[in-house]
Amino acid sequence: MTTKTDSTDAPTTEGSNIVVLKTSMGDIEIELFEKEAPQHVANFKKLVKSGFYEGTTFHRVIPGFMIQGGDPNSKDSDRSNDGQGGPGYTVPAEINAKHVKGSLAGARMGDQVNPKRESSGSQFYIVTGEASHLDGQYTVYGKVTKGLDIALKIENVKRDAMDNPIDKVTIKKVEFKK
Repeated sequence: MTTKTDSTDAPTTEGSNIVVLKTSMGDIEIELFEKEAPQHVANFKKLVKSGFYEGTTFHRVIPGFMIQGGDPNSKDSDRSNDGQGGPGYTVPAEINAKHVKGSLAGARMGDQVNPKRESSGSQFYIVTGEASHLDGQYTVYGKVTKGLDIALKIENVKRDAMDNPIDKVTIKKVEFKK
């Protein structure tokens, strides 16, 4: 996996730093922290603009903790590889903000295989409960400003022993708020 550091990948300037995740269970509005995590925000905006997230799911949900999505592998019916996909690169760590309820952060591989704590190029999670134990370990690059109730509904769907929702919760579209 490569690290996204090439400045020729210019960030999109479309829209604002507010995006709306339109899910099969309702909308979640998120403010992106461009100042605190510019590379993460530029990457997320690029993926939003390209439609990358359309049809992906929240493939991992843990009540009282978080919901995780953004894996292109989650678009198909094969659940065995959900959580393992991405765009083929990682994003350098920009660890600054704390994990509070509603935080948007970059998912990543563990420290043993990822000592630089680089984030997945596309996978993210939204904190739905207590997660201060993640402070200083993962990059937070946004926060939910509306629709936290939707994230809480998503975290409470029926799931299997691996925390995968039994019935898929799909991200239908992600849009920049005008």
